[in-house]
Amino acid sequence: MPLGGAASMPHGPESAGQAGRAGEGGEAEGGDDAPAAPTGLLCELMPHPELTAIVDSTPEFAFAVRSPRAFETLQAFQILVASSGAQLDQDHGDLWDSGKLHGQSSVDVAYAGAPLLPGKSYLWKVRWWDSRNRVSAWSEPQSFHLADQLGVYSTPREPVAEASLRPVNVVELEPGHRFADFGRDAFGWLEVDVDAPFATVLQIQLGEKALEQGIDPLPGGSVRYVSTQLNVQPGQHHYRVETPKDAQNTSGAAIRLPDSLGVVLPFRYVEVEGAKDLNSLELRQVALHYPYDPAASAFVSDNEALDQIYEFSKYSIIAPTFAGIYVDGDRERIPYEGDAHIQQLGHYSIDRDYALARFSHEYLLDHSTEYTEWHQHSVMLAWTDWMYTGNTESLAHAYDRLVADKTFEDRVTESGLIDTTGLEDLVDWPAGERDGYELEPINTVVNAFFCRNMQQMADIAAALGKADDSARYRAMSQKAIGALTQYLLDPVTSVYVDGIGSTHSSLHANMFPLALGLVPENALPKVVDFVKSRGMACSVYGAQYLLEGLYRVGEADAALALLTSDSKRSWVNMLRAGASITTEAWDLEYKPNEDFNHAWGAAPANIVPRYLLGVRPLSPGFASAEIRPQPGALTHMSGVVPTIRGSVGVAWDASGATPELRIDVPVTMSIEVAIPSALSDTCDVLLDDSPAETTLNNGVRWLRRVGSGRHRLSCPTAVDP
Repeated sequence: MPLGGAASMPHGPESAGQAGRAGEGGEAEGGDDAPAAPTGLLCELMPHPELTAIVDSTPEFAFAVRSPRAFETLQAFQILVASSGAQLDQDHGDLWDSGKLHGQSSVDVAYAGAPLLPGKSYLWKVRWWDSRNRVSAWSEPQSFHLADQLGVYSTPREPVAEASLRPVNVVELEPGHRFADFGRDAFGWLEVDVDAPFATVLQIQLGEKALEQGIDPLPGGSVRYVSTQLNVQPGQHHYRVETPKDAQNTSGAAIRLPDSLGVVLPFRYVEVEGAKDLNSLELRQVALHYPYDPAASAFVSDNEALDQIYEFSKYSIIAPTFAGIYVDGDRERIPYEGDAHIQQLGHYSIDRDYALARFSHEYLLDHSTEYTEWHQHSVMLAWTDWMYTGNTESLAHAYDRLVADKTFEDRVTESGLIDTTGLEDLVDWPAGERDGYELEPINTVVNAFFCRNMQQMADIAAALGKADDSARYRAMSQKAIGALTQYLLDPVTSVYVDGIGSTHSSLHANMFPLALGLVPENALPKVVDFVKSRGMACSVYGAQYLLEGLYRVGEADAALALLTSDSKRSWVNMLRAGASITTEAWDLEYKPNEDFNHAWGAAPANIVPRYLLGVRPLSPGFASAEIRPQPGALTHMSGVVPTIRGSVGVAWDASGATPELRIDVPVTMSIEVAIPSALSDTCDVLLDDSPAETTLNNGVRWLRRVGSGRHRLSCPTAVDP
């Protein structure tokens, strides 16, 4: 994916197309000017539905369409579903020919043809008509497979994939003693190809942390190190190195892996001793993770540390998916709702696949964990799934459970806030990362989540047609937000205290209301100043909300400084410690049993796309979205952000005489663009070289209702007098 220099416009993976065929019903003939064929086909939210079994007898389809023409619209589309490739090759949908369906929706299109049979495989393809009534070529076909039993609600996801990787570097420490670096930590196992003249024994060490030119045998915490032996027979043979199970991550609530996989271990480095007289020795790291497309997203800037942190965090979202579900890392291998939400946001920001996040959320509905806020994160998982997919099936499935178990309505006091006496409030973890937070029965962090949950439940109920519930939740949210201000915002300091009965103000009591959009306008300056004054006085989990809060209110410089800090409490420190997957804590100093493979530490994977580039949904399924770039001190940055409707490109360049912003928007999406102050403060902005009509809101200048295509926001060209 070409990203070029700062001013080059990134294009998404859906940008390629084919010439259109002859149209029907009076539309213009296809040709060189025909719209590009649809790409990015999804069935049941998966790019590769043929790899699993679908239980929905009326699956939903989605596709992406792009056009180089600015403000292009999707006039209509046509879907064919066939029982064989031969039928589809003849443009014959023997099971469903939708005909020319008019409308803007390219997502959540439900199958409406003849009954699909259990255990059978089918194919589908799609084409579209643009605003000039020109028809595209058909998309490439996509196949999908139905389960033997249909009608029982279940979210399918693709199976975990295996990748056989060579070392990026091998060093001969001494004759027969080799040290191999595979470049990145991965969950899997080691395979060895050996040509031996005689039987021998190899001593093999695997680990996540290096010590000079070797593996650190005492890495500390829960960082992995294993030493084992491999019995080698004469001749050429292929071996898998067996390592012992860890009782802690293979018992209790841990996610069990199939016996056929054997023991899966995270490692990056390998040492082999005893290989002196071998004819040949080849090492392979077999890495397991959920399938993903690394080219679906991208980010580059003029800050090298930031680019490294983005790639580090991006990989950290995918690497721990070896179990086919979001887990908290290797030490426990247990799904947790708060961890899952950060991983969900990251996964949606780096790849165009929505099934694994939904599967993980629904698993947690039946296997919930103990913390109060983790229950509250189940509401956030459900709401975020809907906003990114536009599909309400999971909402409908989860609704009663959310109402009964996740909203804490039974704990609402007369004030409108909830009392969590007897529950286990988390605030942050470990406990030493709470900035001195005083846990009270009615406390600020839990009630900030409660306020936001009530807003989200109002939206969810409305989406499901439950108008009375929606009105009730909306009223509860308004009362709770008012009470949060009345009882927990100190009238003297204008910052939040930790709870009713406390006079202490922590970072957490203020960053969560800030991140969740609950701070009243008149208190914002004091709350923001207080949050900035505390720095990174929170864990890697809390960093998600600290950065979100700062970016929400336009504090881009402060947020960028935290993102790129090289202090001990930073992602730079994780890299400095030798991690290639984000760690469970900033350092062993803060959590002595931390591991080197925790996706909850990968907040930059979603913060960079959602807040630095600024691409976020405004309505379900990205029908409308905002692009609010906040480059701060960056001179240039560009990136690609996947959405269910296609990728969004953003490029900022402030290296010339005047800054400029370029965006690339898929068809069927309406965009609102916030113009960075470095541009809007410079001139009366042009959109595609024409004067732009903008509105000012809370100090930010917005360009409303921008349509699809490639757009350039710039200053007028200077004219000599």
